Amino acid sequence: MDEGRELIERRRQKVAALRREGIPPYPNRFKPRHTTEELRQRFGTLPAEALETVAETFALAGRVMARRDFGKAIFLQIQDRKGQLQLYLRQDALGEVAYGQARDIDLGDLIGVEGRPFRTRTGELTLRAQALVPLAKAIRPLPEKWHGLTDIETRYRQRYVDLIVNPQVRELFQRRSRIIRRLREFFDARDFLEVETPMMHQIPGGAAARPFKTHHQALDTDLYLRIAPELYLKRLLVGGFERVYEINRNFRNEGLSVQHNPEFTMVEFYQAYATYEDLMELTEELLVHLAKEVLGSAQFDYQGTSVDLTPPWERLRLEEAVLKFGGIGREVFADPEQALAYARSLGVGADPTWSRGELLTELFEVVVQPRLHRPTFILDFPVEVSPLARSRDDAPGLVERFELYIAGREIANAFSELNDPEEQRGRFEAQLRGARDDGLPREIDEDFVRALEYGMPPAAGEGIGIDRLVMLFTNAASIREVILFPQLRPER
Repeated sequence: MDEGRELIERRRQKVAALRREGIPPYPNRFKPRHTTEELRQRFGTLPAEALETVAETFALAGRVMARRDFGKAIFLQIQDRKGQLQLYLRQDALGEVAYGQARDIDLGDLIGVEGRPFRTRTGELTLRAQALVPLAKAIRPLPEKWHGLTDIETRYRQRYVDLIVNPQVRELFQRRSRIIRRLREFFDARDFLEVETPMMHQIPGGAAARPFKTHHQALDTDLYLRIAPELYLKRLLVGGFERVYEINRNFRNEGLSVQHNPEFTMVEFYQAYATYEDLMELTEELLVHLAKEVLGSAQFDYQGTSVDLTPPWERLRLEEAVLKFGGIGREVFADPEQALAYARSLGVGADPTWSRGELLTELFEVVVQPRLHRPTFILDFPVEVSPLARSRDDAPGLVERFELYIAGREIANAFSELNDPEEQRGRFEAQLRGARDDGLPREIDEDFVRALEYGMPPAAGEGIGIDRLVMLFTNAASIREVILFPQLRPER
């Protein structure tokens, strides 16, 4: 039997011994009244003499993270949701029974303790225990060298252990929560209404992506997990909700990478009587607000690169960006054969049936996107790749759309909304005619077109990837770092 299995067996025997003695190993009657942070805030700076006069007792609960045994005394370090604090246990203070239970406490166990604060000879704030209750025996020991693990996937797969032993991971997800809370406050303060739309759709729409498919037994119909909430949110614009947002979970049956997880979180928001230019200003304001609230500054480092969110951000038209960063002349794109040859020279698997707009978009991802380190709006996409966006009045073939890039990654996608029902139907029909055999389901959402026929106000809408935003504000290199339980291959 290996050492790990021996430790588990010894701990199981301790649980069995408690049961034989009539002591519940997993009781649920202890109520903590305080946190470690409360004690540090109240007494962290008080001298030892002042602490000796404190008559109040404090009740804490937490996980044992360290232990030092001196025979007649035991020092424990416990950890709750707010941090860690040292405990001092003596038999003459606890009594023979409780001290006997304390001697069987292992690292990882959860305990409840009551006592008074004092300061040790080394100056550490400590709780002198007057009562102790074991609350949950940890059968599996905490890994001794968790910090040095090279198998990152184990951390993601056993996130519960990762959170126990790595305080910086807990801080990351606390920061994620603060980002989402501040984001909500930002939109609420601007009279946006938070809404919820269906996560199961009869027709997948709002983005071009392969969906996850399921079946509803009672209705005997196939449904799709949503790839985007866009079409439902725009139905709400028709219904009179002029400013709406949804913090939503989306599902796309596609590959995994440092930037992609099949299940991810976005915020989508729509504003009537606004254009994509209005949303550029709103996006600058939002990200600066979040950075200052969460990081304290609009300037910070991300993966060794300095990021400055101070507006205004650079704005580049898509075609101009490809010409600029590709180092080629406009004449290349005037000749379909030259454009195709150039794309293939860069490893883009271009097809002769691709339109000029599709080719430009693919080239942008290869030539331009990795170089966009400063916050940059890429503007005016081809209509072929933007079926839901409003066309530019002054530039046939282009739409009023932008994508935001920071540190080489797409953070947001937005456009002035197409609200002409006849043109929208025509765009959908053109998609069906030009559909490739790529496995993506395509069907016209007739109800959405019908909603537009009731009249949707001119509007602009935007989606921001919250996971990527959190990556930016937590200096995380991979999207798996900022998702509590990322999708992984099945464990062998």
